[in-house]
Amino acid sequence: MKDKIKGALEVFSKSIVQPLMYLSVAGILLIIGILLTNSTITGMLPFLQSGPFQLIGKIIYDSLMFLVNNLSIIFCVGIAGAMAKKNKGHAALIGLMSFFLFLEANNITLSLTGALVDAGESMLGLTGTGQSTIMGIQVLDTDVFAGIIVGSITGVVFNRFQDKQFPIALSMFSGVRFPFLIMILISWVLGWGFCYIWPPIQGAIGALAGLIQESGNIGLFIYGLLNKLLVPTGLHHLIYTPFQFSDVGGTLTLGDTVVAGAYPIRVAEMAMEGMPFSDSTYFNSYTFNNLFPYLGIGLAFIVTAYPKNKEKTKAVIIPLIITAILSCITEPMDFLFVFAAPVLFVIHSILSGISLVLLKVLSIPASTSGGIINIVVSNLVLGVEKTNWPMMFVLGVIVAVVYFLLFTFLIKKLNLHTPGREKDSELVAAEAEGETVAQQVTSQGADATSGSDAAVVDLIRGLGGKDNIESLENCFTRLRVNVKDESLVNEDLINHMKNSGIMRKGKDIQIILGMQVAQVRGQVEEALEKM
Repeated sequence: MKDKIKGALEVFSKSIVQPLMYLSVAGILLIIGILLTNSTITGMLPFLQSGPFQLIGKIIYDSLMFLVNNLSIIFCVGIAGAMAKKNKGHAALIGLMSFFLFLEANNITLSLTGALVDAGESMLGLTGTGQSTIMGIQVLDTDVFAGIIVGSITGVVFNRFQDKQFPIALSMFSGVRFPFLIMILISWVLGWGFCYIWPPIQGAIGALAGLIQESGNIGLFIYGLLNKLLVPTGLHHLIYTPFQFSDVGGTLTLGDTVVAGAYPIRVAEMAMEGMPFSDSTYFNSYTFNNLFPYLGIGLAFIVTAYPKNKEKTKAVIIPLIITAILSCITEPMDFLFVFAAPVLFVIHSILSGISLVLLKVLSIPASTSGGIINIVVSNLVLGVEKTNWPMMFVLGVIVAVVYFLLFTFLIKKLNLHTPGREKDSELVAAEAEGETVAQQVTSQGADATSGSDAAVVDLIRGLGGKDNIESLENCFTRLRVNVKDESLVNEDLINHMKNSGIMRKGKDIQIILGMQVAQVRGQVEEALEKM
């Protein structure tokens, strides 16, 4: 039972990250929209006040905010498609249709039971009523949870029944149409049932949010600690998602609209000139721990490496430092020491929690996500008064120095087997992995970032062959594969594809490939289709 629960959480975790991958792109473009419409910026650059620039800025900002305000739909579609083992497009479409059916069933039930709130009776509209509108349909305010639930159920039902076949008389229900038939019924039941089960859940979520707020810095510390500590399991997505996209991360009232979740709130507050960010924004700051600490960690690894391994260690670590700086992607470096020196990773997690608390105590709501380029641009646009970004860099340098001194001391004192202090064979393997990351960061050509045909075929063979691959997904840096028989997995063959580590949890295989994981996944899927 324990393994089944853990397996289900892992499937959910790797599925929920799919829609999240697109938000970073939206965030960068939102900055452009703000740049074009911000009165301070347009005051300094009068030509931006012209109609065409204002039109473009308005289109960019309002259209992307529409996505942010409808994340429940995006989660539903994204999760349904990600969970599907095949025919992902059909699964995503069924998820979308199921969610619309859920919304209508919920609205009709509220209306016929007299529970539908009349927004016109209050100056605040639907604020504080527990209801909201999605795509113009007034329903219970479930934040993103309804989308996550409907999407997850769709994925399970689709995988279970997509191959079901019926006699000719009932053939119209065969194949992918049968899970849709099932989801029609489930969506109606969910839409009706939520009217009775969700209000108590809303109360519980509100109580949890209140508890976190009352906990203050302690709650923020635990949040930062778990976000880093759970990285090796891949379950850290389950920690930040509720804070990012639900009432747990706070709420903001804008007219008759209630914005819930730290991420949507920050996006909305970015455009509020003269208004400071609310405290919920610090739940977005966990990415601070994906940049500055790794400068100190990487330098500590290089300094503590044995003299004969110094140059090889530099070849491994410097590309990974560059990766962290440019993209805030840290898993390639994490897996160089999370198992070799777990005490360092535990300390790293504790310091991550402390760093979030320091950001809040020092009133530094600066943007910390997306890599150094995005960080600089977004903070410059929003200004020092709103973000206090110079202090972020001051704190970042201090954090990097603390990490360097502490890690250097502990590595030498405890004689830890960090990069450059392991067996020669291990260092050679790590060097190859470092070269892979370097290629991914510095090369613009597809040939330098993708695996060769032979490596892709060996990867599939290493996973036990086509028939042994149950599902294939990816998150930001990992290729996540579920196999039917884990005994058929051959890591030596998998390692013909350059990677930064292989994690095995029973039938769940995770291969750390870095920023080009999506491209490699595409190559694997193409090869599987030809087999």
